[in-house]
Amino acid sequence: MDSIDRAIIDQLRRDCRQSNIQLADAVGLTPSPCLRRVKRLEDEGIITGYHAAVAPAAIDRSFEVLVDIDVQDQTPAGSKRFEAELIAYDEVVEARRMFGSPDFYVLTATKDLAAYERFLTTKLMALPGIGRLQSRFPMVTIKSDVTRLAERTLNWPSGT
Repeated sequence: MDSIDRAIIDQLRRDCRQSNIQLADAVGLTPSPCLRRVKRLEDEGIITGYHAAVAPAAIDRSFEVLVDIDVQDQTPAGSKRFEAELIAYDEVVEARRMFGSPDFYVLTATKDLAAYERFLTTKLMALPGIGRLQSRFPMVTIKSDVTRLAERTLNWPSGT
């Protein structure tokens, strides 16, 4: 990757909906070479997708909980089975296998506390090999790429 590839990535992270002509202009290329570079970045797995930031409350997912999970079955097969079942839940926004404790760090999103309690007791606690589980409730999200993008979008002046 060179500086132009990095500029393309930076521009797309800021606004993935801009046209190829706008992107090319922003990075100092003509449209054809810009499009070829974007396609190459996609083919090489550097650009892995394009996403829409959606207001969590609009889809009943504004109640976020950070969950630390330790599992009893530390075998590769047990971890693989646990991971597959964990990520199948729509309430799981992000899941990371950790070095040390906890074994897994999970971000969940539900409508409210009652919905989280149902998810916890009927799904999370029923996972195979579950050991200790600890829920932590964030007070406020100070920074995330999604938050940054949403704030910028919401604060645009009218008519833009």
